[in-house]
Amino acid sequence: DELEPRLFSFNNPAGACSGCDGLGMKQYFDPERIVLHPEASLAEGAIRGWDRRNVYYFHMLNSLAEHFGFDIDTPFEALARKHQQAILHGSGKQEVAFAYVNDRGDVIKRTHPFEGIIPNMERRYRDTDSQSVREELARFLSTHPCPDCEGTRLRRDARHVFVDERNLPAITSMPVGEAELYFEQLQLAGRKGEIANKILKELRARYRFLVDVGLNYLTLNRSAETLSGGEAQRIRLASQIGAGLVGVMYILDEPSIGLHQRDNERLLRTLTHLRDLGNTVLVVEHDEDAIRQADHIIDIGPGAGVHGGRVVAQGKLKDILGNRESLTGAYLSGKRKIDIPSTRTAPDNKRKLVLRGASGNNLQSVTLEIPLGLLTCVTGVSGSGKSTLINGTLYPIAATELNGATTLTPEAHESISGMDMIDKCIDIDQSPIGRTPRSNPATYTGIFTPVRELFAGTQEARSRGYKAGRFSFNVKGG
Repeated sequence: DELEPRLFSFNNPAGACSGCDGLGMKQYFDPERIVLHPEASLAEGAIRGWDRRNVYYFHMLNSLAEHFGFDIDTPFEALARKHQQAILHGSGKQEVAFAYVNDRGDVIKRTHPFEGIIPNMERRYRDTDSQSVREELARFLSTHPCPDCEGTRLRRDARHVFVDERNLPAITSMPVGEAELYFEQLQLAGRKGEIANKILKELRARYRFLVDVGLNYLTLNRSAETLSGGEAQRIRLASQIGAGLVGVMYILDEPSIGLHQRDNERLLRTLTHLRDLGNTVLVVEHDEDAIRQADHIIDIGPGAGVHGGRVVAQGKLKDILGNRESLTGAYLSGKRKIDIPSTRTAPDNKRKLVLRGASGNNLQSVTLEIPLGLLTCVTGVSGSGKSTLINGTLYPIAATELNGATTLTPEAHESISGMDMIDKCIDIDQSPIGRTPRSNPATYTGIFTPVRELFAGTQEARSRGYKAGRFSFNVKGG
């Protein structure tokens, strides 16, 4: 068949892998999440929902134990492999004699194959109409690359088309900087070269734009939901540069956020390039280099909230530096500064967290030592592996061990020590606060509770019979 562009798109049925519908990942019920306490026996609760407290399921396991000849009180990890397999995946065609007890206490005997805990969960997850049941079962799910397409999201036909001995998944899995160099050096001879020249020119330009905005470390097959806000913004910026528009006003909100100083210089060159094309570039930014490089600066202040809200100074850099009201100008000129502490707290070598062999994404078997009780900063150029090391590896391990989290899977690592010296791990991220649209800082921090109690305690509120709920917008009466 003739090759068409849609064959190389995982968003099109013609190109998407049929095994995962073009998602590249498959969900599965993970035995490690299901057997939460392998050191415990089935009777003691090695598998949540299948212990003595759930009479129906526990009787099934008792019958299974009698049939296969294992002890229900033996720790799960000590059971023979074949017995663990039968518990989790079922008895196959082998029939088991089960004894069920109904609500009246009658014993009903039946003989049939044991379904297995994992097939049981798969069936219930697939067939249920209850959102709460699905949420409960989702706790035991993990994801892994689709075995059919090996995570590439494309059907077999698309993966077997090669240009210069590389297929599309191989190219999209290369870092942008490496791919740019590859296409710069790629030369195709004869008719292939005639066909490819225009396409290669466009590819080289677009890869160069991505490198210029500091995304040389990014791979094009990276899931959009894993991109930071700054990365997503810089991708949009690169696409605008590629469009080559003139007479446009571009507005960017803190584009330098999350960027290392080296990559920040590239970003500023890109912004000035946009300006030189004949566009207006408006940047909301705190970065000193961005302020100094701007043609025109508008300083809003002088303070925050009710103490701000007006233009303190505007003009060129010298106008800001010479303005007495401008706090920004005072720091830029050096009149005000933040002093570096002259003394530092010495680390205690006996109190430290050690993460060994971290190798997620581009990490090269990293060993991380974090002194406890100190302020530690993890830095490095964009894409060096900071987020993978801390957010993708350390936090999921800590949250699972200390907080009892069951839905986080850490990146590859060998071992960790020092967790016994920490009580809890809290991830303070930038996700929205609260669970409902009515949440606000007062409800989230708990300040709202004593405020409502204060109002409920006033003489007028007591005379009217008002309780604290009367002063809550989360309660019907309020």
